Amino acid sequence: MTRHEEMLNLTRRALAHFRNGTTDQAPAVMALPVAAYIDAVRYQREVERMFKHLPQALVLSIEIPNAGDYRAMQVLDVPVIVVRGKDGKARAFLNACRHRGAKVCAHGSGNARVFTCPYHAWAYSDQGALISRYAADTFGDVDHATLSLTELDCAERAGLVYVKLTPGEALDIDAWLGDFAAELGTLQLDSWHIYTQRELEGPGWKVALDGYLEAYHHNSLHGKTVGKMTIGNLLVLDTYGPHQRLTFGRKTLADLVDQPEANWDVDKHIRLIHNCFPNLSVSGILGDHCLVSQIFPGPTPTSTVTRQTVLVAQPPVSAEQRAASELFSTMVLQAVRDEDYMVGRTIQDGLTCGANREFLFGRNEPAVQNYHNTIARLMAGATR
Repeated sequence: MTRHEEMLNLTRRALAHFRNGTTDQAPAVMALPVAAYIDAVRYQREVERMFKHLPQALVLSIEIPNAGDYRAMQVLDVPVIVVRGKDGKARAFLNACRHRGAKVCAHGSGNARVFTCPYHAWAYSDQGALISRYAADTFGDVDHATLSLTELDCAERAGLVYVKLTPGEALDIDAWLGDFAAELGTLQLDSWHIYTQRELEGPGWKVALDGYLEAYHHNSLHGKTVGKMTIGNLLVLDTYGPHQRLTFGRKTLADLVDQPEANWDVDKHIRLIHNCFPNLSVSGILGDHCLVSQIFPGPTPTSTVTRQTVLVAQPPVSAEQRAASELFSTMVLQAVRDEDYMVGRTIQDGLTCGANREFLFGRNEPAVQNYHNTIARLMAGATR
C-alpha cells in the first residue's frame, strides 16, 4: 500500500466516524487502581523496567548532524552523552570519566573533537577512547584500551537515536520497533529543521502520558488551542506492538462529506500522532510544523520533565513564515503547559485525597488502555 493509499484509508475511517458520531473503541471500560499512579515502590520498579531496560529515543538525528556534534543530558539518574563520530555513526556513553567519575562534558549541545574531564584532564575521543592523560608519566602505567568511556548500546532509525540506559545490555532496535519503524520513517524526521526546544515541568509520568493518548478531552480542555482544529472524541487507532498511531479528525473533515474521493486532499483533514513506547510522541499538527515530545519521569511519582521540540519543514525566512512558526510554537506550549499539565497537576494533587480508589478508562480511550496494559504485560514478563 502506498502512503497516499494509507492516508486515504485513514481519512475514510475518520470520515465514517464523523458521519456516525462514533470512534474506535476498546472492548470494555477498564479500571486501574489509583495505586498505579502513587505507589512509590511500584513506581520505582516500573520506571526501572520501562526506562532503563527498554530502548529510549533520546536524540533526533538532526540534533547531531555532523561529526563531533553531541548532546549531553541527564536521563533519570543516568548521565548520557550522544555523539556522532568521525565515521558518521551515532554513539552513546555514560558521561563519567573512567578515572574518578567526573562528568567529561557539561549538559547541553555542541561540537567537540575531544571530551576532556575538568578534574584531571583525562581526554576521550568522539568514539569514547581514552586518548591522553595529564601527567601520564607520573600517574603510572594503565591500559588505555580498558578505560574508554562506558558505552551504552545505541541505534539510529527513522531520524531518531535510541539508547539503552543500562551498560552491557544489547539493543535490538528492529525487534523493538517492528513495523513501527517503517511508519515512523514516513515522517522523515531527518529532513526537518529545529525551530525551538524547551523543557516543561509537569505532573507525574502516567498522568502526563495519559493526555497524549486520547481526543476525549479536546473539546472541553483545548477549545482555545488545538481543539479549534480537531474534532473531539473522534479517534482512529492502529497499534504496532507497544507502539501506537493515533489519527484525529480535523474540523475540515466535514468538508469531505459530499465530496467525491477523487477530490480529497487527504493530508489536510486528519492529524497523526505517533507514540513510541514508553515516552515519545510525534505530532504532525499542521502540514509544515511538527511537535516532538519526550516525557521523562521525575524521581517520585509526582513530577516529569518534558522535552518539547518544535520542528519546521523549512526554516522560516519571511515575516509571514516566522509569524506562522511562532504561532504554532505558542499554541502547542499553551496546550501542553497551560492546559494539559495544568489540569494534570490538579489530578496529581487529588490522587491521595481518597476520592478515587480506581480510575476508569472508557471504551473511547483505547490508546490509554493499551498503554497501561503494555506496562502491566512488560512488568509481568520481567517478574517471570
